[in-house]
Amino acid sequence: MDYTPFSYVTAEKADLYRQVMRAFVEAKSHFLVHLRPEDVQQQIGGTELATVQVALTQLVTWGNLDAERDNARVTSVEDYYRALYVYQITRQGEAVEAALATYDQELARRGALQSVALEDIRTRLRALLALSQSEAPSATDSQLLLRDLAGVFSDLAENARAFMTGLNRSLESQDSDADAFLLYKERVIGYIERFLGDLTTASGEIAELIRALEVNGENGEPPVNRLLRQAAERELADLAPGESASDGEERERAFAEAWRRWHGHWAGLRAWFLDQPGRQAQARLLRSSARRAVTQLLEMVARLNERRMARSDRSADFRTLARWFLECDNDGEAHRLWRTAFGLSPARHLVIDAETAEQWQHTPVPASTPWAEAPGMQVQARLRATGSYQKAGAPPKLRSRARERELLARQLAEEAHAARAARRQLVERGAARLSELGELNEGAFRLLLNLLGDALAAGQGDDAPVTTTTGDGGLRITLSPLGPETAATIRTDAGALSGRDYRLEIVDLEEGAWTS
Repeated sequence: MDYTPFSYVTAEKADLYRQVMRAFVEAKSHFLVHLRPEDVQQQIGGTELATVQVALTQLVTWGNLDAERDNARVTSVEDYYRALYVYQITRQGEAVEAALATYDQELARRGALQSVALEDIRTRLRALLALSQSEAPSATDSQLLLRDLAGVFSDLAENARAFMTGLNRSLESQDSDADAFLLYKERVIGYIERFLGDLTTASGEIAELIRALEVNGENGEPPVNRLLRQAAERELADLAPGESASDGEERERAFAEAWRRWHGHWAGLRAWFLDQPGRQAQARLLRSSARRAVTQLLEMVARLNERRMARSDRSADFRTLARWFLECDNDGEAHRLWRTAFGLSPARHLVIDAETAEQWQHTPVPASTPWAEAPGMQVQARLRATGSYQKAGAPPKLRSRARERELLARQLAEEAHAARAARRQLVERGAARLSELGELNEGAFRLLLNLLGDALAAGQGDDAPVTTTTGDGGLRITLSPLGPETAATIRTDAGALSGRDYRLEIVDLEEGAWTS
């Protein structure tokens, strides 16, 4: 394949060539196909006509432009023998400019977490479900809804990917400017939390709509397959002359290609919101990445605060040390301060082997012993020359950490199982009041305390019901007070907790809903 139309991008006068090509792209957008050198000069401005003509000739050589004789301006024999041309952009040149425009657009894209796109997806899925339940669904409506759904979903997925990629770059670059980063993280954390709430709420309904469209109908076929087939068949009628298949074999091939494309769009949407065997849904992975980003932002803020609180000033340290030297009563104190401040103790730690370790065990040398009074020590010439020493021979064997990793994985699995069991015990009680929960084990009691703490912290008053979501976006808690005269006692292995009675409603936003 010939890639010479890309040559002007890296040529010596790349800026001039880009201006000329953009002039042709802009002219074509206004339905102007042919341009004379004077027209190009007028559009780019500030360039001599001779320079523009040389650039046009070179672009024709590379295949970006086509040149035709401009006989309309011939008024004499001299004009006929002069090289007067009009130029138009070729398909190769137009493709290169489109690729460069896409490249610039992708570099400038910031990405976004589109909560509005989630609502658009829900709306179109509801319309598709209603359309699939009709006796004779319209092919036009099917194609339009599926086309809008594919476009909205593609924008959502691509913008989410671009946003998370840009956020990771920002986490690396913002570390140098503390004030800008602190201001940046406030907006980003709030932005991510709002999207996580919308994504968690919308994912459940979107997943149910997808499942409803994939349930086999009376003829044993999922309703969505009929809609996808209608969209693929309608595309065959839109093919331009010369592309439309005339015989049955070519038509079947075109239909199969359109069917694979539409089915691929639906499969991508399904993989985004529904778990696959051995692979989590992309929406779930996006929630995990967003939560991890929030955690990284908070950790970076903590490091910045520690850096501000523990900021050191070397000049101030040296001034303080100089004042301490002035306050010394004699030279002995000054020498002790000198050795302590600059670590001038015996460097007996440089060589520690079996021989020196045994020698220290029998005749220990205190750390306060001056180096001049300490026994001598042999230091290898290599250590004096390079500052590092390595014994000859085979390197030490690597220690296998498989047992420790297995133990750690088992502990993590046990903790996750205990957390799920605590949630299950709490939500499956079926009680509507705290006083009816009965006795709880330690895990369920800890979870209940966390939920009550989140709900009470978000409340506006003692008698007002409150609804809040946990920090990980997994649970929604609604706490309704039952009156100041009520009382509830929750018994655990560690004792009893007594207080005012409430009605507690817990909704698991990821798996389903329960009321307790």
